[in-house]
Amino acid sequence: MKQKTVWMLAGGLAGAVALMAWAFASRPPEVEVATVAQGRFEATIEEDARTRLRDRYVVSAPLAGRLARPALRDGDRVAAGAVVASLQPVLPALLDERTLAEQRARVDAALAQVQRAAARVAAAAASAGQAQAELRRSEQLARDGFVSPTRLDAERLAAQVAQKEHEAALADRRAAEQGVLQARAALAAVQAGPAGAGAFAVRAPIDGQVLRMLQTSEATVATGTPLVELGDTRRLEVVAELLTTDALRAVPGSAVRIERWGGAGTLDGRVRMVEPAAFTKVSALGVEEQRVEVLIDITSPPERWAALGDGYRVGVRVLVEAADAVVKVPAAALFPVPGGAPGAMAVFVLREGRAVQQPVQLGGRHGAEAWVREGLRAGEQVVIYPGSAVRDGARVKVRST
Repeated sequence: MKQKTVWMLAGGLAGAVALMAWAFASRPPEVEVATVAQGRFEATIEEDARTRLRDRYVVSAPLAGRLARPALRDGDRVAAGAVVASLQPVLPALLDERTLAEQRARVDAALAQVQRAAARVAAAAASAGQAQAELRRSEQLARDGFVSPTRLDAERLAAQVAQKEHEAALADRRAAEQGVLQARAALAAVQAGPAGAGAFAVRAPIDGQVLRMLQTSEATVATGTPLVELGDTRRLEVVAELLTTDALRAVPGSAVRIERWGGAGTLDGRVRMVEPAAFTKVSALGVEEQRVEVLIDITSPPERWAALGDGYRVGVRVLVEAADAVVKVPAAALFPVPGGAPGAMAVFVLREGRAVQQPVQLGGRHGAEAWVREGLRAGEQVVIYPGSAVRDGARVKVRST
């Protein structure tokens, strides 16, 4: 064999070996990176919710009679004391003691409701006064630097809630007073007997709107038959059914953003109360969940949400944690420390082309990002979605986008 042929074979073999070595050599894994930022961190609970009237009133027939065809329709506005139905009493031929006793008992019950409502008004007025006094003291102490802004905001919210409770108590008292008038009028119609029987006017107990006409045609109705359902759509609340584990963090006073309500932008709200009793609900996947109703007051100006009605669907975000000017990292960069303490987390920081494992201490976390108290600085780059090939100190290659 010629020497030239030998050298060509040797060169080809060496090239093949080099090619095979290059083909099977380990290469740095490609990774995606994100830059650690600094800004406001907010942890929220997102859930679908619905609007609901805080108070609704069902007007019933105070006595048996022939109901005239109502002129009202769903959505009509009515004033307190306005006629919502007209009854022609159907009275017995002979007045018996039982009928009189029933009507007198209705009057006594209505008077008791007025007394109860008056007691609630007095209690609500005292609570509102106390809340206002505490707010004034807190404002004075805040000016001197002895009260934190958070405490002052809580005092303002408590004063607003107390004032709303006082207004609700006043509305209940007015409704109870209308009930007394209805009961006395029914008693007078019974006492007058058939000779004095005339059209009996059923009146609205509040200023509000007709939610539903329960009787839309002329008919003979019995005592207590529901005739019309009334409510004030300017006094709406939002009801969200949260998981009990989430509801523990949605404490009264928490800020709420109301989204997907049909109008422009978002509405502001506050958690007023978390119901004390939970209930079991089956999810769309067939999983039993323990949920509890969280009541939210709308704090945005009423002119913005005037088109909202009872039972409308909305979305809510309950703010459970917030901090300004903190270090934030994408949640996709976090992973549990192998062999570390329970709950210990770390990230891979990109330094000189290598992935360096860096333990971090978290202050909060949600689905998209996490608040890092210690371990990172703003401007550093971290590996997101690190695969099994990424190890501490391993060389990596940033994937081009």
